[in-house]
Amino acid sequence: MLKIWLETYDGGRYELPVLLRWDLEYTGMVPCDSMTAACLYDAGMADILPKATRFTVWRDGIVMLKGIVDAYEISLSKQGLLAGIEGRGMAALLLDNESEALSYERAPLSEILGNHVSPYGITVEKRQDISGSSYAVVSGSSQWKALQGFTHRFGGFDPYFTKEGTLVIGPLWGSGKTLRIDDASPLLSLRKREQRYGVISEVLIQDKAQGISHPVRNQKFLQTGGQRRHVLYMPRSSDEDRRYTGEYQISQSALEQVEIEMELPFSFAAMPGDQVSLSLSRLNLSGRFEVVRSRNRMDGDGERTELTLSER
Repeated sequence: MLKIWLETYDGGRYELPVLLRWDLEYTGMVPCDSMTAACLYDAGMADILPKATRFTVWRDGIVMLKGIVDAYEISLSKQGLLAGIEGRGMAALLLDNESEALSYERAPLSEILGNHVSPYGITVEKRQDISGSSYAVVSGSSQWKALQGFTHRFGGFDPYFTKEGTLVIGPLWGSGKTLRIDDASPLLSLRKREQRYGVISEVLIQDKAQGISHPVRNQKFLQTGGQRRHVLYMPRSSDEDRRYTGEYQISQSALEQVEIEMELPFSFAAMPGDQVSLSLSRLNLSGRFEVVRSRNRMDGDGERTELTLSER
């Protein structure tokens, strides 16, 4: 059974009554993990709900999600007087707060974490220690963008949050867990979509100050007839800046080229970073895919998981 505990800004704790419905969505990154839930309202909540700032979701003694409370509501319906709670995972603290414009000549990971993560009381697990030089955070960037831009440029990966609320400095993909789906599996639905729109075939980077024009090509997409060129202007850029920017734009454009959505009649079937091995002869669909989104729900129709899969 799923349980939700609320924490208030003045140190109080409160367990919500038996939940009538709940919805937990996991991405590990952006958009961040989220939670909605509803239960019967009782008078004891009148002093708790306005003060609630944090939540923890538990299932059989295991933390399923920890984060911040975004909103609550009280409603009257045919089910009675209900209370609803909405919240997001701890990544919300980095997404909601804006960084100052900063320039780093030499940037060790410790300095990046100290400026952009530590002020928010987030627990950090460093699986990789990276550093870089000539890194800039532009005005208007969120603290998440400041961190993610650094780890992607100098480590080649995006950081992620665990469901317990810990920020992990390391790649999410490749957790080692695999869900196997074949013709005998109890699938409720499945949809595969493959799109060419949005995938970049070439990024042409122009540095007019230095008179440099540098193309970065997506050879795989070009070989299949893809044609979508982007032109970026980067004054006073280095070879590394141009290569990184072009490759990053291409890789981001290709993430959703192949997308599979499937629904299973039980919750928490897989989490972001897990793999799904498909062997469905009736759909002529096979291969290994990464889970990029896991939505787990319970309502009047029972429990189920909606998974979004992609090639990484």
